Amino acid sequence: MQRMMLIGPSQCGKTSLTQCLRGEALEYQKTQAIVWSAETIDTPGEYLENRCLYSALLASACEADVIALVLNSDAQWSPFSPGFTAPMNRPAFGIVTKSDLADPQKIAQVTGWLEQAGAQRVFVTSAVNHSGLDELFAFLNQKESSCLTK
Repeated sequence: MQRMMLIGPSQCGKTSLTQCLRGEALEYQKTQAIVWSAETIDTPGEYLENRCLYSALLASACEADVIALVLNSDAQWSPFSPGFTAPMNRPAFGIVTKSDLADPQKIAQVTGWLEQAGAQRVFVTSAVNHSGLDELFAFLNQKESSCLTK
């Protein structure tokens, strides 16, 4: 499995995705620091929300195979600047979370924001009803991400 670094704002579902990936029960757990595992690098939302912490994201990205930009489907704005992933020098994709909470038009808007930030592909998921997770996990288990290039 490719090691995925999850970057997104606070409470967008990064840790819930990690729990689903491991087959754990969904349990709210505030990520206080970067959490390293064999499959994921789970980053606190504050690292994205405070630009003075971007250097920690850039340094941690060196240990990832792929970068996952995570944004909830009902987000009111994008915390990612255009081309956000360019300095990370890793293939990037997007994950729209909480798809059960928004309509298709809003999901399309969030998908566009992730693509502008550098996501070459976007997965629409819900940890509550498990939609989109099989496709995401199959993608992560590919030997090479043929659709992602850097």
